Amino acid sequence: MSVVSLLGVKVLNNPAPFDAKYQFEITFECLEPLQKDLEWKLTYVGSATSSEHDQELDSLLVGPIPVGVNKFIFEADSPNLKRIPTSEILGVTVILLSCSYDDREFVRVGYYVNNEYDTEEMNDDPPAKPVIEKVRRHVLAEKPRVTRFAIKWDSEDSAPAEFPPEQPEADVVEDDGTAYGAEEEELEAAEAGAVEGADAVQEDAEDEEMAGAEDTAGPSVPKAEDAESEAGSEDLEAESSGSEEEDIEEEEGEGDEDMEMGEDGEGAAATEAGKGEKLQGPHPGEVMVH
Repeated sequence: MSVVSLLGVKVLNNPAPFDAKYQFEITFECLEPLQKDLEWKLTYVGSATSSEHDQELDSLLVGPIPVGVNKFIFEADSPNLKRIPTSEILGVTVILLSCSYDDREFVRVGYYVNNEYDTEEMNDDPPAKPVIEKVRRHVLAEKPRVTRFAIKWDSEDSAPAEFPPEQPEADVVEDDGTAYGAEEEELEAAEAGAVEGADAVQEDAEDEEMAGAEDTAGPSVPKAEDAESEAGSEDLEAESSGSEEEDIEEEEGEGDEDMEMGEDGEGAAATEAGKGEKLQGPHPGEVMVH
């Protein structure tokens, strides 16, 4: 933020003869005490094609500057005609009002200036050599162009962005790599604990399922059913001479039927269990239900 703010500029003698002095009423505000003076300058642009013809009309040092709103009158002499090309005396040009602190410019106000004769006849048919006594200037005070620049003032608090403040606390902050490693270790420990808990729950569930299977096995198979199982096993031995592929298909189909029979009730499950115990032959894993 600028310590000195330009609040307004009023052009006092406007329009005026070409060789009359420039007069400006300048109002500005100062936010804090300044150690040095403000330097105000007025520059006349003598040519639109080259800066060699620019001339400083006057400069003024203002100070000491009290805190608050300040106002003063700035006067500057008219430009030197010898430094202006003859073809550039008439027409539109520019004047620049600027202010600097400690040789650092922080504000600039530009005005267009129209130089012309005071009669229409001379404007329509101007003489080869300009008649300065008949030339009047008109400053377009209603349309100023204001440009502001950020500079460093006396206090460090008012320094612009190119002077960043020091950050000593940044040196005592814990390294990101250390913090990241600690967080990673905690995450791995939490994942390991979750896996162990899941394994324990799965083992308990398997124990419960095995205990339930033993309870639902049912009573032992009667002797009459044993005889039927022996007869069935003889038939199976006779039919076991088929191809191995047929035996596999029969086994798969037989397993499905066993599961369906098991769902019908406890008695059927017990009967099939008895048959499996009495089976004898070269293919004990093959079971066919008639």
